[in-house]
Amino acid sequence: MVSVKKNRAVYPGTFDPVTNGHISLIERACHLFEDVIVAVARNTSKEPLFNFEERIEMVEKSISNKPYSSQVRVIGFNGLLAELSREMKASAIVRGLRAISDFEYEFQMALMNRKLAKEIETVFLMPSLKWVYLTSTIVKDVASHGGDIGTLVPGCVKTALRKQFATAVG
Repeated sequence: MVSVKKNRAVYPGTFDPVTNGHISLIERACHLFEDVIVAVARNTSKEPLFNFEERIEMVEKSISNKPYSSQVRVIGFNGLLAELSREMKASAIVRGLRAISDFEYEFQMALMNRKLAKEIETVFLMPSLKWVYLTSTIVKDVASHGGDIGTLVPGCVKTALRKQFATAVG
């Protein structure tokens, strides 16, 4: 069996873009684990608005001034999450649950990750109540129509979305 660090977790996602809901989960994970690796997925099955490097940079900028930032490392990955978690010697995978609708997919993924890496547990965390409804898709939709997203995303993401949609429009 591979040795794991009991106080390390991997929090994976596409983060296209990172929202305040994601930031809430990173903070919550830092209360439970000494080290949190935020793993930005290349995710070739989706067509992200932001490229791989931009998404990594936005997550890094979004947490850089947080009191827990020394506990967090942001990396990019492509491949199986279970393998990445094993390589990182993590004891847990952190996943967010907003609503019942998230549960079925997350449950299936957790069972597959358990099959691939029995030594790594999946831990489900709920975001702060004020972020339960928030998704990257909703943020992109509101931003694409010129809506105010200032309270939904970190400042660097708001700037990047404005720039992205200004370019797309004109």
